[in-house]
Amino acid sequence: MTPSPSRRQTLSWIALAAVAAALLWLLAPVLTPFIVAAVLAYALQPLVEALAARRWPRVLAVLLVETLAVVAVLALLLLLVPVIAKEVPLLREQIPQLAARFNEHVTPWLAQYGVEFRLDTASVKDLAARLFGGQVEDWVATLLESARIGGSFLLTLVGNAVLIPVVLFFLLMDWPQLVERVRQLIPPRLRPQAIDFVAECDALLGQYLRGQLLVMLILAVYYSAGLALFGFDLALPVGVFTGLAVFIPYLGFGLGLLLALLSGLLQFAGWHAVVAVAVVYGLGQLIESFLLTPYLVGERIGLNPLAVIFALLAFGHLFGFVGVLVALPLSAVTLVALRRLRGMYVASRLYTG
Repeated sequence: MTPSPSRRQTLSWIALAAVAAALLWLLAPVLTPFIVAAVLAYALQPLVEALAARRWPRVLAVLLVETLAVVAVLALLLLLVPVIAKEVPLLREQIPQLAARFNEHVTPWLAQYGVEFRLDTASVKDLAARLFGGQVEDWVATLLESARIGGSFLLTLVGNAVLIPVVLFFLLMDWPQLVERVRQLIPPRLRPQAIDFVAECDALLGQYLRGQLLVMLILAVYYSAGLALFGFDLALPVGVFTGLAVFIPYLGFGLGLLLALLSGLLQFAGWHAVVAVAVVYGLGQLIESFLLTPYLVGERIGLNPLAVIFALLAFGHLFGFVGVLVALPLSAVTLVALRRLRGMYVASRLYTG
């Protein structure tokens, strides 16, 4: 039997998607800087267009927006590096003391319920010395030695750091022309439906990203201020990290919670750190769940947090870092496609009987 035109079209799209997935899997290491630049261009392009609409020369608008993005990334790195440099020596010194405190306070409490558990402080001290015995300078020297011997990690990192801003500049400069070229590739008879589909995907993803960005910024300020009120030395970097990490639902919050708890236990004695983290992060979770996310992101978008986690993990497992970058855009496209398929099914004879 000869397939109908609609069925041939569906099979063609499936084949095209399979080829694209195969190329993405095979060329993931090479495509990484280009996809990073494309994701950044998609996020930054509205700012460039807003400046261009105010009669800014496009090249100046692109340079300004890209410079602000680079400064923001460097500022984030400058916040995280002190955390690593300060926490590593503290971990080496304080982990054995934490183990001793655990045996002193928690072990007797567990024994009341018939649970016999005790940490071997000597083994914990030896493990901490082996894991955190080197200084940051030693780690850098080891990385450089690995690169000199033949490792390509450092060279790849430097190459991407140079290539991504260059690719981002050209993408932002040529974005309207690129969009028009893609539009011209669509057959004229399919162009209205395709443009409508892409516009719906763009609206969905744009609304999600803009709302999530506002949530991240507000929570970064909140967690930094909350931890500072309780006297945390690392309130600013830990709070900023937690606020930015909530982009990954649940997992990001859990990482920030563990980092704050560890930072507090290394700085304070007793239950001060536990109570402070419980108050700040408990209230922060309530604010995020019942106030920020419903009003700024909106449940109507339909990107369920569990679906976001699954998409990030699944695409990351299949395609590595590139998969993490394309997880949300592809999830938005899939969601719009499923909505339309459901609408077609409900309007069909199969549903109405």
